[in-house]
Amino acid sequence: MSAEATNPEAHPEARPELRRRGRTRLDLRRLGRAALLGPTSRDRLPDAIGHVAEAHRAHHPDADLSLLRRAYLLAETSHRGQMRKSGEPYITHPLAVTLILAELGAETTTLTASLLHDTVEDTEVTLDQVRAEFGDEVCFIVDGVTKVEKIDYGAAAEPETFRKMLVATGNDVRVMSIKLADRLHNMRTLGVMRPEKQARIAKVTRDVLIPLAERLGVQALKTELEDLVFAILHPEEYESTRALIAAHAGERDPLPGIADSVRAVLRDAGIAAEVQVRPRHFVSVHRIARTRGELRGSDFGRILVLVGENADCYGVLGELHTCFTPVVSEFKDFIATPKFNLYQSLHTAVATPEGYVAEVIVRTRQMHRVAEAGVVALGNPYATATPDAAADPDEERVDPTRPGWLSRLLDWQQSAPDPDTFWSVLRAELAQDREITVFRADGGTLGLPAGASCIDAAYAQHGEAAHGCIGARVNGRLTSLSSPLSDGDTVQLLLAQDASSGPAAEWLDHARTPAARIAISSWLESHPDRAMSTTSAARAPLSVIGARGGGGNAVADLPDATVRLAGCCTPVPPDAVAGFLVRGGAVTVHRIQCAAVAQMRAVGRTSVAVHWRATADCRVTLLAESFGRPHLLADLTEAIAREGVEVVSATVEPPVEQRVRHSYTLQLPDAAGLPALMRAMRDVPGVYDVRRA
Repeated sequence: MSAEATNPEAHPEARPELRRRGRTRLDLRRLGRAALLGPTSRDRLPDAIGHVAEAHRAHHPDADLSLLRRAYLLAETSHRGQMRKSGEPYITHPLAVTLILAELGAETTTLTASLLHDTVEDTEVTLDQVRAEFGDEVCFIVDGVTKVEKIDYGAAAEPETFRKMLVATGNDVRVMSIKLADRLHNMRTLGVMRPEKQARIAKVTRDVLIPLAERLGVQALKTELEDLVFAILHPEEYESTRALIAAHAGERDPLPGIADSVRAVLRDAGIAAEVQVRPRHFVSVHRIARTRGELRGSDFGRILVLVGENADCYGVLGELHTCFTPVVSEFKDFIATPKFNLYQSLHTAVATPEGYVAEVIVRTRQMHRVAEAGVVALGNPYATATPDAAADPDEERVDPTRPGWLSRLLDWQQSAPDPDTFWSVLRAELAQDREITVFRADGGTLGLPAGASCIDAAYAQHGEAAHGCIGARVNGRLTSLSSPLSDGDTVQLLLAQDASSGPAAEWLDHARTPAARIAISSWLESHPDRAMSTTSAARAPLSVIGARGGGGNAVADLPDATVRLAGCCTPVPPDAVAGFLVRGGAVTVHRIQCAAVAQMRAVGRTSVAVHWRATADCRVTLLAESFGRPHLLADLTEAIAREGVEVVSATVEPPVEQRVRHSYTLQLPDAAGLPALMRAMRDVPGVYDVRRA
């Protein structure tokens, strides 16, 4: 199945009654009559499923078709007498869905389940019967695509059906493959429905099914679904785009000539390649028209170059950039850095001497198959490495797509019991069209949507334990939890030891993933008092002031002079110090390294000799930098008290991006205990730096 339209008259959305290029049009009414009549011989497949068998054998020449025959007979028998709203026998629907998947290269198990996908939902056939006849795998897939009963769920039936389907997809992506093909055939035949129902189905397709098709890499289904939705939800724009493509069909198309030039260049270079012109589908033309304004002939399609090996892709690229003028801004290498939906290709654009700019896609034939069919092209992604190896039924199946979005989606849906919340958050999650990968400190990776912050990484890695996250290091540097992450960053998350720690309400402003937002919101709802105190604590500085002293154990060589230790550098024994006479006859004492010493000398302050008394006690001001969390001030004060140090005064500044600065003026019984005190303060969870003022 092609991911692009061929021309406006052959496009299935524009003229569904016309046949596709290169394949005889299927007459669903004829298939329906053949289905009702049944097979004429038990030794061959029924005529009605012959097209499916032909398409299947094209991808899998050695496939055993007996399973398909049995599945068809059960489906035809169970659906016999049922009719679609279009007036066709119902069996035409599972046949059409199965043909779509067969053309994409789905393996036999998928096609078997596709033929049976509506039997349990719409007939008397039970899951136990499917399991007994076709095995556990087919039964699991059929159950995954079976809708939940509306009589049990009411208005929540649709979101709960999708929830069930997504959970099943987490164990077997073939469930979603069948659902996408099912929706495509339903969209193709949606014209018999009322306009309001068409719009409702089209919106769900736009918001949920098309993003899922994109993420699973099934571009052939995604592009046709986009055009069908476009025609229903934006009929005026669709008609204008259709007219634009029809007008172009009557003009000279420069792309075939450019394709001939590309073939000649590659032939001369000795590179075996197949060169095709790929017309754009309707939505793609509409987007290009909105971006570029008036379209030229080369804007209505792209050139596709198919080669055998990865190295040939770069060889083609070199020849194209040598023999044509490359448009550097259009180059993208999705082979070295594949998209998160398995897509790989080289994208470039070249300018011809005639002034046309042609977009060129270069890929191997295997890449092309995956680009068109996505996970469907993987065959059976759960087959054991050796035929004799038995899979463990209790073992969770590995996601065959790139890690990230699917497992993340499955995680957060468990925390969204409310169907409305699940439905709205699902749409928001699927609207994220780019993924980034960040590395954990332990060597693992996290898949996150573009724009995710350290908060999202914390909940992706630690779940609810991330409530106690107090900071992060990104690429080795301390940063706030609100900091956005980029593709390839290394993130180390710092967790508090206090089990009662919780997130701040401000975290919601920086959380992008549903898992993080749901977890934070749930915690804040269950701790309303803590949520309010966390917010209000950031409003104003907190000061704790004790008895103030003067010069501590510093003595000036000036009789009766008042001695003061400078707050800017808080000297303590045995620091080298300098004293200066200031207004009021007082002597202020600074450490020699303090910047104020040079300023005092520059303005002509009188220097006074200062020395330390023999006593060991001293006064010092320390600055503690920390990540904000509940009980931090109490924990720091307790750590200071355990060292036998008296707090003279303390000031806590308002948090800035989750960071808090504490200033302590302390009376130490012995200056030698200062290093141990600073170490004790650094050991308090959330504190990342302690220094002299």
